[in-house]
Amino acid sequence: MVKIRLRRMGAKKQPTYRFVVADARAPRDGRFIEILGHYNPRTEPRTVVVDETKAKEWLAKGAQPSTTVRRLFAEKGIMERGPIPETKRKPKSAEGGS
Repeated sequence: MVKIRLRRMGAKKQPTYRFVVADARAPRDGRFIEILGHYNPRTEPRTVVVDETKAKEWLAKGAQPSTTVRRLFAEKGIMERGPIPETKRKPKSAEGGS
């Protein structure tokens, strides 16, 4: 499966991110197929630059955006926010035992 997700860049404690299309099995900062843009959460206002035509092409081909990418694309008007997919994490137990 192909995913659109963020790849962390920048120095320690100063993150910037790239929107990349990558195989779901690849590591977060590993091999990718194509760069779609960049995102800097540290500027005021946040900087979000995306090549909308490339992003729409990949979405049409079936690439699945991560939840953060889905939110940022919705803010830019590239796609609707829609329902957030279920997470794979286990729910925390009510007992809270160690």
